[in-house]
Amino acid sequence: MGLNGNFETFRARRRRFMDAIGEGAVAILPAAPVAVRSNDVDYVYRQDSDFYYLTGFTEPQSAAMFAPGHPDGEFVMFVPPRDKERETWTGRRAGIEGAMIDYGADKAFVFDDFDKVAAQYLAKAERVHYPLGHNESMNTSVLKLVRAAQSMRPRLGSGASAIFDPREILHEARLRKDAGEIELMRRAAAISAEAHRRAMREARPGMMEFEVEAIVDFTFRRSGATGPSYPSIVACGGNASVLHYVTNDCELRHGQMLLIDAGCEYQFYASDITRTFPVGAGFDPLHKAIYEIVLAAQTKAIEAIKPGVHVDEPHDAAVKVLVAGMIELGLLTGSVDDAIASGSFRRFYMHRTSHWLGMDVHDVGLYRTEGKPRVLEPGMVLTVEPGIYIGPDDDGVPEKFRGIGIRIEDDVLLTADGHEVITSATPKSVADVEALTSG
Repeated sequence: MGLNGNFETFRARRRRFMDAIGEGAVAILPAAPVAVRSNDVDYVYRQDSDFYYLTGFTEPQSAAMFAPGHPDGEFVMFVPPRDKERETWTGRRAGIEGAMIDYGADKAFVFDDFDKVAAQYLAKAERVHYPLGHNESMNTSVLKLVRAAQSMRPRLGSGASAIFDPREILHEARLRKDAGEIELMRRAAAISAEAHRRAMREARPGMMEFEVEAIVDFTFRRSGATGPSYPSIVACGGNASVLHYVTNDCELRHGQMLLIDAGCEYQFYASDITRTFPVGAGFDPLHKAIYEIVLAAQTKAIEAIKPGVHVDEPHDAAVKVLVAGMIELGLLTGSVDDAIASGSFRRFYMHRTSHWLGMDVHDVGLYRTEGKPRVLEPGMVLTVEPGIYIGPDDDGVPEKFRGIGIRIEDDVLLTADGHEVITSATPKSVADVEALTSG
């Protein structure tokens, strides 16, 4: 319990956030609500990323309030009360004292006091920052408090008159990772790389997809990760042409291609790796030809990543290589430029090449600013994941192509003078993959 030596990191984040909203503002962030799995069983609780980013607090039924320059305290927490009987069932709570001592709150209250305390702060606030949409119970409370403050504004001459979304400020901050965050992401990448290597070594004909998934998940947990950062995709044969296939219940066959898209979460930071490899064998000629096109596309996309280029450039670089390869294979006809202009290639490559990565696997941050693709900066982390997907029932292509799905994905950090592939320990050259799969 507590911030494990990162006290100053969270305090610095709060200071930057409060400087951004300015004096006279009050920001309220709710914890993630508890989600029911079925009947009286809840999903394993995972804290809201924005809430954790500023507080480091992992308990549900909590909220945080930020009021720059307020004489009664700038950082106020609302937490579950200590309850010896309840803690016997669910574990020790920080309580009011822990919220102040271990998490740095200027003041803390039990969560049931939120309406009463927040009303006092909002009565003198000029602006309220609150993320509407994720927590219906808190939405109702905050809207009621803001309406009450607005109704008193003519008489008192103060009180909030509007609600602003704090996520624009928070997400800009989260988009640029600091040194501590980068180290956590490197650790997540290293754990995930080991899981993929082990899957390549152990996947054999006759195994089920879920057995391979179990190998991956076991490696995550054994190495200290909390588990997958998203549902793992373990897709053999034609299943790999389904982009978000998560059923994972088919039997692997010799020489069949197996696509694994899996990454762990380590101390709230995600990794995201995809590898596609032959089961218990080397690549056959057709699979190898398609694989090398995808690998060449990924290589070109990664080469394009450096500060000052815009976020669409890696995608554009990958698409040119993929389209040229599709034409060479006979999947497309005509010129590269015509296929790109018409969008005909999207039949076999229908998604973007990159997304932001951080506390969430599809992390926060704008991709376009002022109507233009965003310019990349040091500290940003993005994936690079080109692929080619041909459905098992696509009768518009020769039969030999049907049911092939190949994707290769790595996580790339923007550095001051270029980039770092933080998932580079995961084999992807044909020779390195075959050394594991056919050993």
